[in-house]
Amino acid sequence: MSLKQKTIKNEVTLLGVGLHTGKKVTMTFKPAPVNSGYAFARLDLEGHPVIEAKAAYVTSTQRGTTLEKNGVTINTSEHVLAAVVASDIDNILIEMDSPEPPIMDGSSKEFMIALATAGLVEQEADRNEYVVTEVITHRDEKTGSEIILMPADEYSITAMVDFGTKILGTQNMTMNSLSEFKEEIADARTFSFLHELEALLDHNLIKGGDLNNAIVYVDQPISEETMTKLLKAFNKDKLAVNPNGILDNLTLRWANEAARHKLLDVIGDLALVGTRIRGKVIANKPGHLINTVFAKKLAKIIKQEKRNKVPVYDLNLPPLMDIHQIMEILPHRPPFLLIDRILELSDTHVVGMKNVTMNEDFFVGHFPGTPVMPGVLQVEAMAQCGGVLVLNTVPDPENYLTYFMKMDNVKFKQKVLPGDTLIFRAELISPIRRGICHMQAYGYANGKIVVEAQLMAQIARKPQ
Repeated sequence: MSLKQKTIKNEVTLLGVGLHTGKKVTMTFKPAPVNSGYAFARLDLEGHPVIEAKAAYVTSTQRGTTLEKNGVTINTSEHVLAAVVASDIDNILIEMDSPEPPIMDGSSKEFMIALATAGLVEQEADRNEYVVTEVITHRDEKTGSEIILMPADEYSITAMVDFGTKILGTQNMTMNSLSEFKEEIADARTFSFLHELEALLDHNLIKGGDLNNAIVYVDQPISEETMTKLLKAFNKDKLAVNPNGILDNLTLRWANEAARHKLLDVIGDLALVGTRIRGKVIANKPGHLINTVFAKKLAKIIKQEKRNKVPVYDLNLPPLMDIHQIMEILPHRPPFLLIDRILELSDTHVVGMKNVTMNEDFFVGHFPGTPVMPGVLQVEAMAQCGGVLVLNTVPDPENYLTYFMKMDNVKFKQKVLPGDTLIFRAELISPIRRGICHMQAYGYANGKIVVEAQLMAQIARKPQ
């Protein structure tokens, strides 16, 4: 049985400052509709622009994952997204009045608490999940970083880190399922080495940092100049190095807290794939760069597989609409009525069928001796399926006509011949507004995609 999508039941708000910007920020988690996924909204900008949490929008991975769309940015998105994934949420809107979420204590702990307070509610749509069936890998030859994704029964992750420094050493951490995130991963705080911290201060970053939200590993002697910078940055009168090599008196929550936080980052960055993952991730020396490059690669693979995946329908079952019911909705008539059955119909999609026979009029001239169904008629048949979808939204479809507005990205993959059974599936790209239907449509025959296109049509009342 398919699991249903979930969003939060109530709004919940957090206050804080951004780690790198140092700006105060109010962040509100809000419920979101089905199939909307994760998205950020900038309330401090005109029009409250929305940036979807997608790998395609990653523009920078320096000390955090930055998303940018149409010039609008979201900085350090990974800690929030990790909490959203681990909270079993499919759709959520994250509103902020600043470009960066609050750093809180440097982990995902406070976000998890807030989302638990908001509660969850099931939605009327099946959950989208990518089930890994073969090994997918990506390796950065320059750094030696590598991510491997392999089949597994649950979403699990192993992170292995080695920074080539004695103070931190080699660490690893495994999360066997997302149910372990709250207790084993959520509290792991972000960290930095002293030499990295100096560079960040020189570039006017970590304005929101303090000794309560970032672990600082002291991997080199602290000069007077560096100490002066640190005292000013952290607004302290004095600083010291603990025997375990950590700046000041911050206490580690786990000996391998760095590996746990790197695992947290992997979850947050892979949330940008845009769908749930059922598989095991092995991340060797992970970082935001390789995480997001892998997320882009995986998103592309999923999109390609979805396009090439041929749905299976039992044609022996009674149709949702037969030819007579179709003619009650569509204005088309033979020989230009190009669908025989409607198999599925919802508010957002339609599935139709056409039996292609040698008796079709167009085979007389296309082509004599070598009959092939014209591509334009395949597109027309898909559009007629879309017509059923949009006309189903009005109470008197017999009084309307459908008109093409445009078609984009039309591709013909295989020839359609007499004897083929065509299955068409069309899904809305955006909600129907003012009688305008914008949809992605596919045609299948013999277990293959034969045609695909983005179509836009409008319904209008018949002239009196």
